[in-house]
Amino acid sequence: MYDKYTEKSRRFAFVTMKTIDDANAAIEKLNGTEIGGRKIAVNITEKPLLPIDPSSLEGVDQYIGSPHKVYVGNLKKTVTADMLKSFFSSKGKVLSAKVMRVPATKSKFYGFVTFSSEEEVDAVISSFNNA
Repeated sequence: MYDKYTEKSRRFAFVTMKTIDDANAAIEKLNGTEIGGRKIAVNITEKPLLPIDPSSLEGVDQYIGSPHKVYVGNLKKTVTADMLKSFFSSKGKVLSAKVMRVPATKSKFYGFVTFSSEEEVDAVISSFNNA
């Protein structure tokens, strides 16, 4: 993660694991190891989210945090959340989309699209990898 004003590293990152067992294995194996001369701390930052029922989200027009998301990079500065949502809707049930921006101004050229299940994420990634 980088500071949005200084663009310097904040010295932490997030990694999404497929299962809790995978996360626990990463913690056991990597916590306290060194990367680039620094000892790292690896832990779980939040409780796992419960599965999302897409029918409960009808009419919601905001970004929905979900463990079932894809990162989309190298976006043009003109790409909007609606454009991402529309594009990915042909591949699966999109819950929401978000283009990351410098506060209230320009695009950071990447975004996230959330889906209702891990299977949909896998299908979307697979459909583009085989295109």
